[in-house]
Amino acid sequence: MSDMITADLVDLDLSADTKEAAARALAERMVALGRVTDLDGFLADVAAREAQMPTGLDGGIGIPHCRSEHVTEPTLAFGRSASGIDFGAADGPADLIFLIAAPAGADDAHLTILSSLARQLMNAEFTDALRAVGDAGTAAALIRGDATPAAATAGDTGSAAAAGAAASTASTDSADSVAASGAASPDAATGDTVTDSADSDGERPFRIVAVTSCPTGIAHTYMAAESLENAGREAGVEVVVETQGSAGFTRLDPAVIAAADGVILAHDLPVREKDRFAGKPTVDVGVKAGINRAAELIAEVRGKAARGEVTAAARPGSTPVERAGEPGEGYGTKLRKWLMSGVSYMVPFVAAGGLLIALGFAIGGYQINEARSVTEHFDWGQVDSWGALLFQIGAAAFGFLVPVLAGYIAYGMADRPGLVPGFVGGAISLTIGAGFLGGLVAGLIAGGVVLGIQRVNIPAPLRGIMPVVVIPLISSAVVGFLMFVVIGKPIAAAQKGLTDWLNGLSGANAVLLGVLLGLMMCFDLGGPVNKVAYTFATAGISVAAPSDSAMKIMAAVMAAGMVPPLGMALATTVRRKLFTSAERENGKAAWVLGASFISEGAIPFAAADPLRVIPASMAGGAVTGALTMAFGSTLRAPHGGIWVTFLIGKPLLYLLAIAAGTAVTAGLVILLKGLRKPAPGAQGPKRVAVPTEPKQPVAA
Repeated sequence: MSDMITADLVDLDLSADTKEAAARALAERMVALGRVTDLDGFLADVAAREAQMPTGLDGGIGIPHCRSEHVTEPTLAFGRSASGIDFGAADGPADLIFLIAAPAGADDAHLTILSSLARQLMNAEFTDALRAVGDAGTAAALIRGDATPAAATAGDTGSAAAAGAAASTASTDSADSVAASGAASPDAATGDTVTDSADSDGERPFRIVAVTSCPTGIAHTYMAAESLENAGREAGVEVVVETQGSAGFTRLDPAVIAAADGVILAHDLPVREKDRFAGKPTVDVGVKAGINRAAELIAEVRGKAARGEVTAAARPGSTPVERAGEPGEGYGTKLRKWLMSGVSYMVPFVAAGGLLIALGFAIGGYQINEARSVTEHFDWGQVDSWGALLFQIGAAAFGFLVPVLAGYIAYGMADRPGLVPGFVGGAISLTIGAGFLGGLVAGLIAGGVVLGIQRVNIPAPLRGIMPVVVIPLISSAVVGFLMFVVIGKPIAAAQKGLTDWLNGLSGANAVLLGVLLGLMMCFDLGGPVNKVAYTFATAGISVAAPSDSAMKIMAAVMAAGMVPPLGMALATTVRRKLFTSAERENGKAAWVLGASFISEGAIPFAAADPLRVIPASMAGGAVTGALTMAFGSTLRAPHGGIWVTFLIGKPLLYLLAIAAGTAVTAGLVILLKGLRKPAPGAQGPKRVAVPTEPKQPVAA
């Protein structure tokens, strides 16, 4: 770590009073040394990481960190605040601030060193020494591992380096090996972890395997691992941790997992290969709980083991994709996550199937849906045969939409056992004409039925066949009965009424619908509201012969979804001074993203300035949606942006509607931003003076 932190990167009298100011003050030191090339761009990346999860830790530590393309080499800056700075920790402000900057393509060796620092922060002797040290050079040496905590607090920097050199090398090597492997060292012969926690009477201790991960994979991942290992030693428990961090991860030995008595998953990203831990008592929490409540988690998993609770009876909603049942979340939040799980898996089928169908119409004409099956007749030399082939492949893909939607809603609720009843319910929904509405209901019912079955206390000998035989059998029967006999027909009637209403829309009513769809598409830029509008549109064209109204709705939805990124791209081109350098770079990419119907291209702008960007985007989307409906443009493809213009009815008017909405969004966002002071750094990167002495802080 010798080249990662020097005295120039240490501020023992950090005067900032907010986390943003603290990050700026420390980042300016990195800029002065050439470690960061764009101050505002880097700070935007730090803020984006902070928005994912606060980086304050119990014990008075703040550890903001990120990967950024504006970082030239892995760098660490340290600041000590006398008054404390709020980084979101539960126990109050932080007085020890570490800013970690990793390049976008940081190599594994440097990330391993950073993980070693994260583990040191769990050592009270190390943090006490940082609070007591009086010299920036000594503090840097302590963080690098060139000085021991005792020598650093004694103030003898020269002897510290000499006295601690051997110990430092050994400890650094040990920390690096642990971080690289993500686990404690197993015995070569047995595969069991070698610890000093064996009971005096020879009985083996309780064994736990754990996985830790955080969004960046630089700091919290390894701090949670260290905290769990320390708590395990204090409790006389063997804890072996797999750190799924940025430096990659080494899988736990299957023999170690098999011998474990319990599992702790402390993560903010989906655990990779989670099925390895099935059938064991499991505690599933966020990564910060692994840092702050390690002893409680160990006690909790021991309690589950004593009661015989295993993953088959784990907390509802704990899935590999998203843990929809987090403590404290309301039912509405859980419902949104379940529905979005289904939609996210359905969208690729929509895109592939819809584009193939649209290409089939383009090649073979609008009567191609009446062609014979290509298994009965296919002529390699006939264009119509190729059109029929593309159409029938697309129709086959479209046939999976409702089953996939229902199946993965149930999956989001109840994990893999929900897939079978969900798919069955979705298929029945198609059979009885209940469509997408039926699929939504079937998925929720399937997930609920599986969760209900999982709550039943099953004898241990039968638990092995529950997910393979019993749960699929009972849940499919219940869902099938409800869909065929009880609720299927009313839902089918509602679906037919909605379709008839859409087919009857014309004139002012159609324009108002276009306004509503445009507002929805631009409200959350790819979020749940956006997906509701998109799913509503694709439902209408997912039949062999979609109505004219359904194709107009699809055209309005896609056109409106293109507006936000295109509007931001235009605004950054017309009034560059209103945007930071990072936003100007994002604006270049937004041209392509918008043209490709990827509304998420505007998210960086909305995240930085939501009160101006989102209203401007919604205004432009409403204009485009209204004009598209008024012009009567139609679209058979559910995706593609301007690249499927040849499949659009009245394409020139369609492009005019998009251009009008883009202009409205760009003009409004420029107006709103012009009413306030220019964004920091909008005039270019800020010049930062290089300090003349290492101990002198750089002015914020």
